[in-house]
Amino acid sequence: MTDSFEAKGKRKKLVDELRKKGISDEEVLRAINAVPRHIFMDPAFLNHAYVDKAFPITSGQTISQPYTVAVQTSLLRVKKRDKVLEVGTGSGYQAAILAEMGVKVYTIERFRDLYIKAQRTLTSLGYSADFFYGDGYEGKEQYGPYDGILITAAAPEVPDTLLQQLKTGGRLVVPLGKSDFQVMTVVTRTGQDSFEYSSHGTFVFVPMLKGIVNE
Repeated sequence: MTDSFEAKGKRKKLVDELRKKGISDEEVLRAINAVPRHIFMDPAFLNHAYVDKAFPITSGQTISQPYTVAVQTSLLRVKKRDKVLEVGTGSGYQAAILAEMGVKVYTIERFRDLYIKAQRTLTSLGYSADFFYGDGYEGKEQYGPYDGILITAAAPEVPDTLLQQLKTGGRLVVPLGKSDFQVMTVVTRTGQDSFEYSSHGTFVFVPMLKGIVNE
């Protein structure tokens, strides 16, 4: 599947909608306008690709709502060449947004089929990222410390293993909570053993689970 004038037009309308909803980070908006979201979905669903909603993909997972992607990415406050660990590759769309912004992306997925498919999709689009099939709760300490860590699933608590892989001054963004909704939370590492927490609205994510799924 390729990009098209129709898809580009739909992306521009999506960006205008996100701006109206309060997304003000122009670099994030530029990346969303540049990355063809429909390529990360089944070709039959082009009409759904640029609607601001989550959409089911394989393995019982979803491609996140564009607004949610924009919020999480904005909260990371990344710069070019920052190192970011993404926990939950999913379709690969969020990783592509970060790569489009010039970030060095390390991304972990527990579902083997998603891990394989996301690599193919990003490669086909010319984006570079380091992909890992594994348990996101463990992170990837050997490539850290990270300027940012982005968790794309609902976590009942922030894993200490991931906090310890964050640089001092770095930010971890996570939807936090066990209930039907989660609170988008930013954890900033302020020292060796000190962290500051801030809350940024409620969202709904699939749960963050331990272990791997080989399917």
